Amino acid sequence: MQMDVFQAIVIAITSVGSALLALMAITFMLARPRGPARTPTIYPVLEPTVFLFDDQDLVDATAPARTLLEAAPMGVSDWARLCAFVAPRFEGFAAAMAQLAAQSRIELCARPEPGRVQGLRLVAEDVDGLARITLIDPDAEGKGLLVDGLSQRALEDELEELRQTLDRAPALVWREDETGVLTWANRAYVLRADVFAAGEDALVWPLPKLFDIERPGRVSGPRRLRLEDKLTGEMSWFDCHSYPLERGTLHFALPADAAMRAEKALRDFVQTLSKTFAELPIGLAVFDRQRQLQIFNPALIDLTQLGAEFLARRPTLYAFLDRLREARMMPEPKDYRSWRLKMTELEEAAAAGFHSETWMLPSGQTYRVTGRPHPDGAVAFLFEDISTEISLSRQFRAELEQGQEVLDMMREAVAVFQPSGEMTVSNAGYERLWAVAASSSLSGQGLQDALRHWQAQCEPNEIWARARGLFSREAAGGVIEGEVMRRIDGEKIACRFMPMTGGAMLASFAPRNPALLAPCPAARAAVELAVN
Repeated sequence: MQMDVFQAIVIAITSVGSALLALMAITFMLARPRGPARTPTIYPVLEPTVFLFDDQDLVDATAPARTLLEAAPMGVSDWARLCAFVAPRFEGFAAAMAQLAAQSRIELCARPEPGRVQGLRLVAEDVDGLARITLIDPDAEGKGLLVDGLSQRALEDELEELRQTLDRAPALVWREDETGVLTWANRAYVLRADVFAAGEDALVWPLPKLFDIERPGRVSGPRRLRLEDKLTGEMSWFDCHSYPLERGTLHFALPADAAMRAEKALRDFVQTLSKTFAELPIGLAVFDRQRQLQIFNPALIDLTQLGAEFLARRPTLYAFLDRLREARMMPEPKDYRSWRLKMTELEEAAAAGFHSETWMLPSGQTYRVTGRPHPDGAVAFLFEDISTEISLSRQFRAELEQGQEVLDMMREAVAVFQPSGEMTVSNAGYERLWAVAASSSLSGQGLQDALRHWQAQCEPNEIWARARGLFSREAAGGVIEGEVMRRIDGEKIACRFMPMTGGAMLASFAPRNPALLAPCPAARAAVELAVN
């Protein structure tokens, strides 16, 4: 009986168990998603960024840590490269590391960078005298993110190209944060800072600031700054450009030594020209292609009496000429319209080529105004006071006329021959005696022509040969005198040939009948007929 009850209980339990298993199987089949079965993804754990240093020598590092060192700024040692990456991000890093041996463990937090929620964390531990430094990125921690290998390689190649480009740039490039602390610099800046001169430990961070530049509120134009070489004392010049960023400033310093030398040479050249122009007695005014005054000298102020203030305002050419007209420093025009037309012609003639005019001023002065074209469409005007020259010319002309009048009043026929044999002076008596027109007597007639002309009208006489020998210096110097007879009227004429200073010769003729020297058209016509 007992055996039957036990078997019944076992059967019941078995039935209930089978029912439960069937129910669980049905529930699993209903809860199973449709479609093919999926294999669960297993995310590997990222390797941490850990460095192990013995003082400043790298003992060991994980793969991400070595990749970070390769991407860090240049340095003479691995510790220097790590400091170049860490120091700008963790304030007080150098001071904290100096206390690592005493504190055994140090933890630092950096400010969050743009686009990140949290900043980097740095944990430094003293492990048996070695410094174990761990860098942690809280934004990526625990996410198990994987990076595509090809994308990572492309990014690394681009980064290497950019690094090589900046390291070989001749310009100095650096970045500063909001407080003015230098956070990054290219190779040219580091070499210029001369931080490698003291050896392996010379590279310190932050790097020294070579230029004291305030952060601009906007993009600024170039500023010319100088930099002194501490070893040689030589000065170098740079054109610095600054660009404000969200978290700091980007600076470029382009070498400007060649530009400074060129500017100095140009400045010296302009000063030399200015000194030369300042000592010229001729007024100079240079107008550019827009006809605006660019250069003038002190002589222009004295000659035009326009004033330095007016000229310093760089007036236009027509404003300059208008002021000259108002100051009565140019010829008085008949009307304004014709004057403007004449000034336009003056400008066009000066721009096309050399042009010169003589201005007779109401004050009695005489100016010579010369216009010359200059490069790039500019034009220059020269104002020269020739009043003294005109006065001397007039005086000289008056003296010549007076001397000619004295010669014409003499009772002798006179002619002067230069050493070349050319006749330069003759009086009215000579023209009447020998029937020679004034235009022909002074237009290239020589002594040989005159001797033939005299001989043709007179009887043969040796005095002509003697006169020729005196002029050619074949005979001894001295006065040659004699008398000849004319063929046409039988009149005797006293001749005298005298040497003068410089090899010239004076020939004078005195007829016994002074009436031959007086104006007489009938006698002159008879002489010309006999000669022809």
